[in-house]
Amino acid sequence: MNTRDLQYLVALSDYRHFGKAAEACFVSQPALSMQIKKLEETLGVKLLERSNKSVLLTDIGIAITERARVILNQIEEMRDFAKLAKDPYSGELKIGIISTLAPYLLPFIIPSLAKEFPKISFYLIEGQTASLIEQLKIGKLDAAFLALPVAETQFTAAPLFKEEFILAAPSAHALAKRKTVELHDLAKQSVLLLEEGHCMRDQTLALCQKIKATETQNFRATSLETLRNMVAAGNGVTLMPKLAQQVNEGVTYIPFTAPKPARSIGLYWRSSTAKKALLEEMATHIKKIFSKQKTVTVL
Repeated sequence: MNTRDLQYLVALSDYRHFGKAAEACFVSQPALSMQIKKLEETLGVKLLERSNKSVLLTDIGIAITERARVILNQIEEMRDFAKLAKDPYSGELKIGIISTLAPYLLPFIIPSLAKEFPKISFYLIEGQTASLIEQLKIGKLDAAFLALPVAETQFTAAPLFKEEFILAAPSAHALAKRKTVELHDLAKQSVLLLEEGHCMRDQTLALCQKIKATETQNFRATSLETLRNMVAAGNGVTLMPKLAQQVNEGVTYIPFTAPKPARSIGLYWRSSTAKKALLEEMATHIKKIFSKQKTVTVL
């Protein structure tokens, strides 16, 4: 058994197809298939259920694959430790970020981070919370910007900032004439929300249920920009993160009175990562960036 065999098994788990797994591993399909059979013989168990259409893992195959992921991740972290011993502030840094934050945070911080850490190549991956957490757990990401809290004991979190939600309403809406609004002003309002999978949807939906506002049932947006355009078209109101506030014809933004709805954002990484010191310094630098403005509250 060697690490190559484990890589083949993990690829099969990810792609559920011999051809695609072989392509991802840069080997021929017969070679990959042969190595998997040898791995089964070595372990003395059946790892796969083979058919003409798909590949399914057996129960023991699933359990062994998860252990293989851990082993491969530990090997990669060992390589990282060796590289960082030479220069801890160089190399690649793969960072995930929730999609309701990415378009508004990244342009604000990346130029400064690139200047502060010139030897780091930043790779940025946008996605929904559950997907980013999974990628971080298995080592596909080095860190991720997520909304606090995240219930994963193997992660370390550096709280960054607290961001208020503001009301986005059509300019012709009755609430658009107000200088401030209270949460109970949304009672019986039809509120536009994001689709399932966005943590911001869960936060907004919880507020709606608390104040007895209703979700617009015939529409769920894939992005904040879609929500903004729907508001501009007069289709309802929505809550918008402060960083996402942008001048848009037909949309009026109104702040809430205290207690203001908000979300807290942090940078998460695996507690075992070799890049801990770098990520800690990066989090500190991001907080310095935001300390010079009043858009968000530094934590």
